[in-house]
Amino acid sequence: MENITRLFDLLDKYESNYPKKSMLNSKVNGSWISHTAPEVKNLSYQLAASLLRLGLHARNFNHEEQDKVAIISNNRTEWLITDFAVQCCGTILVPIYPSITASEWEYILNEAQISVLFISDKHIYKKVKLIKDNVPSLQHIFSYDDIEGVRSWTDLLQPISAQETEQIESIKKATLPEYLATIIYTSGTTGNPKGVMLSHNNIMSNVRSCMEAFSFCDSNESTLSFLPLNHIFERTVMYIYLNKSVSVYFAEGMETIGRDLKDVKPVVFTTVPRLLEKVYEKIDAKGSELQGIKRNLFDWAVNLASQFEVGKPKSLWYSVQLSIADKLIYSKWREAIGGKIKAIVTGSAACQVRLLRLFTAAKIIVMEGYGLTETSPVISVNRYEESSRRFGTVGTMIEDVEVKLAEDGEIICRGPNIMMGYYKHPELNDEVLKEGWFHTGDIGQFIEGKFLKITDRKKEIFKISGGKYVAPLPIENKMKESPYIEQIMIVGSNEKFAGALIVPAFEKIKEYFQKLNVTIEKNVDMTTDKDVLKLIRTELDRYNTLFAAHEQVKKFQLIANEWTIDGGELTATMKLKRRKITEKYGYLIEKIYA
Repeated sequence: MENITRLFDLLDKYESNYPKKSMLNSKVNGSWISHTAPEVKNLSYQLAASLLRLGLHARNFNHEEQDKVAIISNNRTEWLITDFAVQCCGTILVPIYPSITASEWEYILNEAQISVLFISDKHIYKKVKLIKDNVPSLQHIFSYDDIEGVRSWTDLLQPISAQETEQIESIKKATLPEYLATIIYTSGTTGNPKGVMLSHNNIMSNVRSCMEAFSFCDSNESTLSFLPLNHIFERTVMYIYLNKSVSVYFAEGMETIGRDLKDVKPVVFTTVPRLLEKVYEKIDAKGSELQGIKRNLFDWAVNLASQFEVGKPKSLWYSVQLSIADKLIYSKWREAIGGKIKAIVTGSAACQVRLLRLFTAAKIIVMEGYGLTETSPVISVNRYEESSRRFGTVGTMIEDVEVKLAEDGEIICRGPNIMMGYYKHPELNDEVLKEGWFHTGDIGQFIEGKFLKITDRKKEIFKISGGKYVAPLPIENKMKESPYIEQIMIVGSNEKFAGALIVPAFEKIKEYFQKLNVTIEKNVDMTTDKDVLKLIRTELDRYNTLFAAHEQVKKFQLIANEWTIDGGELTATMKLKRRKITEKYGYLIEKIYA
């Protein structure tokens, strides 16, 4: 098949090339249920025909008037069937994060004037019930799981007539690549979510440009999907998987990822740095349980891996040691994530260089990339091949995406992947789109003339009272390399010096003190314990030497609870909501500067 220019073309291609292969797989009651591409297409057409019967309409593909369908669900086969069905009847899919607040759901459903909503389970419905009467446009709610009092999506899976099939085919034929395909609401660290309008061409141009970065996987291999599909990162990568004709398995949930990885044995999966940190914490915890020579071997292998570098020749002695460590230690790490893993693709936030070294030494290639919802999303990525990877950078540009640095160091880009604009907020377009260039809001620099490095977020840089600027991101990323610092936010706008709010790595600290025969009972006790404070101070001082005097953390306060999405301190993509954290812990910031 040629001319893959619309998203639903990917389904047609898969059906044409691999009609008998399991395309999408979900776990139902402990067993994997597989669907081939013809089955997915058939169900998508049945669902599309039912949506048309409900009166949903493309209305000449005018995105102001087209009907909008929302989905609030975990990743599962039904998600993609709904995605393709909505496209096939000429309407617009608005996927929504299951993890955000009910009031944010209400805002999005109202702004997009959603008429039909698909949900996954009773937990989602519990929250939807609180707001559904406040959304006048909402006419129908369908659920994938059986929920009492809610219509099942299977009600919509009815046989369709030849006439209806013809209608769907004519809608697909009339869909041009430049037409709107989806509206994705960004979680945002401030204010209301913004609806980013992406066309078929925006996303498909990004899929095509990323194909060479995925050259290491082919059609006889599998992948595991667990990052939310409503995020453009996972969604675009999903279309890349379909274009590569790999088999996609959906994890049951975040808590089953470890088990699912062993089950599926994927060659690749996507993640965010926070989850990668958790993977390593589990490996480290297992290592901590070892004793005697086994513990010494584990520590030696970790120390060896922490010296790993890419793009530079390795000595024969180092290579020999790596080979020994691989047989004894690293191979077990790979086994823990399925045993066949070739690469992990990560984005959304900066990944600790320490982790990159450890995983890469263990032959688990981490491809750190960069992009935004507004750029569909990929701008740059570290490739699978070692010559095209550099630690601490987000790689080189993908094909068809042009990047340059503005006078103040801001990363600006242009290409076919740049969004159509913000839905219902054209005034916001002028803030980010200037003379054809999209302004990312990120500050960067080029390493070796081609590897892009993100140094900070433009809006997050602040000035201390002495007039000097502090860029919090690089300081936070470096400090988080300490095994005793779980989360950190640098503060100090208009104050005399930089301070920090810190969530300690409680388990690691308990372990540290157990070795010294000191017992600390509760997390909350740690935040005021003089020995813990002394340990954190030592860690901060160790990293402070890497920064200019005005950037060094002079004072800090410890926090007893981890920052989470549910707690309101993190966005759905695990970024710090600085304003919320500042409001919530204002009393502690006051203590720092008292």
